[in-house]
Amino acid sequence: MLRAGFIGFGRMGITHYSILNSHPSVGVVAVCDQSTTMLSILKKYVNVMTFTDYREMIEKSSLDFVIISTPPDSHAQIVQFAVENNLHIFVEKPFTLSVSEGQSILSDLKSRSLIHQVGYVNRFNEVFIEVKKLVDAGVIGDVSNCYSEMYGATVVKDSKSGWRGHRKTGGGCLYDFASHCIDLVVYLLGQPEKVAGSVMQSIYSSGSEDLVSSTLIYENGCTAEIMTNWSDESFRKPTNILTVFGTKGKIVADKHAYKIFMKEADPEYKLDKGWNTSYLPDLAQSVRLYVRGNEFTRQLDYFVGRIRNETIGNIAGFDEAFKTDIVMEQIALDASYNHSFPDNDLRSRLLLRKGAEKPFVFGKK
Repeated sequence: MLRAGFIGFGRMGITHYSILNSHPSVGVVAVCDQSTTMLSILKKYVNVMTFTDYREMIEKSSLDFVIISTPPDSHAQIVQFAVENNLHIFVEKPFTLSVSEGQSILSDLKSRSLIHQVGYVNRFNEVFIEVKKLVDAGVIGDVSNCYSEMYGATVVKDSKSGWRGHRKTGGGCLYDFASHCIDLVVYLLGQPEKVAGSVMQSIYSSGSEDLVSSTLIYENGCTAEIMTNWSDESFRKPTNILTVFGTKGKIVADKHAYKIFMKEADPEYKLDKGWNTSYLPDLAQSVRLYVRGNEFTRQLDYFVGRIRNETIGNIAGFDEAFKTDIVMEQIALDASYNHSFPDNDLRSRLLLRKGAEKPFVFGKK
């Protein structure tokens, strides 16, 4: 039985707890949170040790792994401590808030055999998995460009309280919505060479951005357009839309279905000329517990399976999430040069990073 500890017990922490608490190979033994009310409820109704200091929890609980669901500005510090204590780690996205923090953690992991994963849950959604299979198989030919979008009515007024309203603590549309859009592109196409035309715009928020757009550019000329807006009241809940253009056709997908347009029929994949549609029920693979979507259970069961040597691969490891971190830092720097960056203090910090004179480019300094 693997011993699990939870650090951060808000909405995502509770979601992950409900999934792992029912896992036959996992025992949740400890929870760390800053809310005394939440800890009092746990003490009364749940048989777990409770802590307000994650260091104390890790040192006293004899854990095998931790689930980290805290505000993004604390991720690097907590992950680093967990690595130093040889714990397997699942951390909510984003991985870290800076390239330098991510590089330091990845460097420390080289000498350790630890399983690590970041909560980019779209990589475990059946529709997006199928889209990747089709793209990788060349069904729509060579990809020329794609659009990765996310919209929702998450912020419809200025929220000055709480970490989500301030970029310094990891709030804002870039780390929340755009991270998912960028990660989907990295999942499908790999890491881009550079970004261009980035805009970070405030609509309601005074301490962070509500809209992010950018163009990711690949060495082969392929481009990916990122468009995110978490202040769009026309959407009832957050929605991802992915459109991929190829030389043989195109794919339009969200979490519930995908449509593929073929210029010519493909008998091998049973695709007719013109539009073909597949829905989530046609693709869904059952999971042992449904909470918010099959992908939420699938990502955690995959993580536990890797610890137990029951599953292989590296679908959403730290090294994969680090690529998305780099792109987000590129976008923030690019937006600052385009005079559309809403946080002047963070803008200055980014520009001063290692005396940067231009945005970070993959493989270059």
